[in-house]
Amino acid sequence: MTAAAQPDPRTWLDGRKPEILERLSRLIAIPSVSTQEQHRGDVVRCAEWLASELRRIGFSADCHATSGHPIVLAEWRGAPAGAPTVLIYAHYDVQPPEPVEPWLSPPFVATVREGRLYARGAADDKGQLWIHVSALEACLQVRGTLPINVLLVVEGEEEVGSPNLSGFLDAHRDRLTCDAILISDTMMLAPGIPNLLSSMRGLAYFELTARSAPADLHSGQYGGVVANAATGLARVLASLHTGDGRIAIPGFYDAVTEPSAERREQLARLPFDERRFQSEVGVATLTGEEGFSTLERLWLRPTCEVNGVNGGYTGEGAKTIIPSVANAKLSFRLVPDQTPELVERLLRGHLASMRLPGIQLELWRVHGALPWTADSEGPAAAGARRVLAEAFGHDAVVGGTGGSIPIVPELERVLGTEIVLMGFGLPGENAHAPNEWLDLETFWRGIGAAIDLYGELGCIRE
Repeated sequence: MTAAAQPDPRTWLDGRKPEILERLSRLIAIPSVSTQEQHRGDVVRCAEWLASELRRIGFSADCHATSGHPIVLAEWRGAPAGAPTVLIYAHYDVQPPEPVEPWLSPPFVATVREGRLYARGAADDKGQLWIHVSALEACLQVRGTLPINVLLVVEGEEEVGSPNLSGFLDAHRDRLTCDAILISDTMMLAPGIPNLLSSMRGLAYFELTARSAPADLHSGQYGGVVANAATGLARVLASLHTGDGRIAIPGFYDAVTEPSAERREQLARLPFDERRFQSEVGVATLTGEEGFSTLERLWLRPTCEVNGVNGGYTGEGAKTIIPSVANAKLSFRLVPDQTPELVERLLRGHLASMRLPGIQLELWRVHGALPWTADSEGPAAAGARRVLAEAFGHDAVVGGTGGSIPIVPELERVLGTEIVLMGFGLPGENAHAPNEWLDLETFWRGIGAAIDLYGELGCIRE
């Protein structure tokens, strides 16, 4: 029987949409926040629940302990002799829900409003993981088999830089050997316009502390003679950018590979609606480095962002003090040929050059990731283009993402095979922010695309 004549798993899916969403809701309900120690037990519980679900649909699955959070490894190897093996990577950990006050519904209670499912992890990455789990289950339920052997590697540390996954890949290299790697943890260009990634920015994340006196001091008794840690930190943060949006750290752009004229022309031809993008984000204006378009700034240019600041008194009413300690969290998005180590060296040099009498600065690098590029011309990418065009009625663009998936360069290094990044998030989805959402129409179309893609991938050895 040819693939086209086989029973269609979509028929099975159509009658089970409430059940599929209910199981996704159970996954979302586990607050697997990898960055907060208070949720360590929840992260373990999430890994165990996920492994149990994968066993339920027909995979062998186990949780592998690490010095941090567990890695779920699942396998299905019942494809015909000579069939290719495809590794699907995803993560089950999520960002903290804070601030909680702006959420319109509880962050760990999946809530459907106007065709969207709202919850922490709905888009990043539990909802996109569930696209593949549901597609695999539908194929096995209806056809009893898959055209490919499938490995699933689902980690619980992506949001903290994947510190233990590289070692896991090295230790299990032979077991993880595959013909292609598939990742759905990214966004489409716009509703109905799929996006195959050819580039991804790297990351360097830091914590910066400014200290002055041993303790907070009375601003009347000591103001004007003792350094203010919050003021010192503000001066540092203000020094990171020039007025035209460039990063002001000396030497920062020396290692930046400038985008080619051809790549800039490709991006200029994409069907990108800047006004719609701005409206989806909900901001009055778009800003950034002068001389580059919005997509170039998002995908091809490095950034420096202040992710959070605290220091001194911020409670109700007045408290007249000189803060002794102030803290900031900083992230840099990197492009070829920058590395987190290089950015750290340049940042430390910049801090050392600042004249801040009475202020001591301390810097820690929390985690980092290398940038990644690919030509998106392999057989797996070609198959993805075909199924995405069929599912969404629009050719997939060869785009990029401004975010980072730290393990992608490591997957390429260890396994040396084609990687296809085929995401189903949408602009404005509020990943990492309150009221994160997943578009349900895109979710169901994504399941159909995944079903078809498994068939396409079954032919990549021919």
